[in-house]
Amino acid sequence: MGRTIPSFRIAAMLEEKEWNLFRKYLDKKRRKKAFDDLFSIARLYNSSCLYAVNPIRIYPIMMSIVLYQYKILKEKKLTITL
Repeated sequence: MGRTIPSFRIAAMLEEKEWNLFRKYLDKKRRKKAFDDLFSIARLYNSSCLYAVNPIRIYPIMMSIVLYQYKILKEKKLTITL
């Protein structure tokens, strides 16, 4: 039995390639690094994204990034209040 959809890891790489034109026109090297870091964050959640089974690949990628950033902000808030 074959898969009906490609693995999310492959789909995320394809999505990142589609955004390379946007990345190309970012004006500073550190912004390009930040862009790369965002897609790296999404790779941390590949297994969760796979189970989301959303035909629009960027949605689970964005949600992964938002979730990670929320987690970081929440941890910083806890360290500030302690």
